[in-house]
Amino acid sequence: MTAEYPGKTKFEPGRGYTEEDWNAVDSPQLTKEELAKMRPAKEVLPQSFFEGLEEARRLRGRPKTGHAKEAVTLRLDAETIERFKRAGGPAWRSLMASAIEKARP
Repeated sequence: MTAEYPGKTKFEPGRGYTEEDWNAVDSPQLTKEELAKMRPAKEVLPQSFFEGLEEARRLRGRPKTGHAKEAVTLRLDAETIERFKRAGGPAWRSLMASAIEKARP
């Protein structure tokens, strides 16, 4: 590794790959000449590639619903929150939302 291309040049365990994987990769750094010859992806790849990327971005996250929940800030006594946490466990927020729904006018 030269000063032009700083980085790690030896295997470090615990990074998601084995030392055998590390040693099997033969990927030398690009030279300045190779970097100068590179072109933007939009000049090289087909438009369908970018359309596929955009579609994948749209599909991430939770599916859209017709009745999305709204985040609110609500100040409650610590004791009240603890009771809901004890009663509802990991789903204590759902338990609280259910109690509020039952109490609505």
